[in-house]
Amino acid sequence: MKFLDEFKAFLMRGNVIDLAIGMVVGTAFSNMVKSLVDNIIMPPIGLLIGGVDFSNLFITLRQGPNAPGPYETLGAAQTAGAVTLNIGLFINTLISLIIIGFAIFMLVKAINKLHKAPAPQVTTKQCPDCCTDIPIHAKRCPNCTSQLN
Repeated sequence: MKFLDEFKAFLMRGNVIDLAIGMVVGTAFSNMVKSLVDNIIMPPIGLLIGGVDFSNLFITLRQGPNAPGPYETLGAAQTAGAVTLNIGLFINTLISLIIIGFAIFMLVKAINKLHKAPAPQVTTKQCPDCCTDIPIHAKRCPNCTSQLN
């Protein structure tokens, strides 16, 4: 029973719950960005550079034993058992990484702005005669005994 109590206490700590929530939100965000890249960003880019479908941009390294090449789509190449270098999928993943990285950067930047530490209060001032630091409410310098304003 003690093991289960310790495990329950571990799970109920704030850090573990925060981590779990972060993982769920991060996964959802990652899926959203992947959909954004695959369905919104890459089709116009492919259209601008001559109708290239990036998800089907690949190089056949070895033809498959099930059917000889050339293959029209990546799916056809994979069905044939061909060994392919999937350049288009890599480009999509790279763009997703850049978007996610930028979004996380902006989020951290906003959080850091909210958590900005307040400026420390001034508790000392400088004596105009001897230039030593003295308490801000002092009326006379303890070092040179000069009268302060």
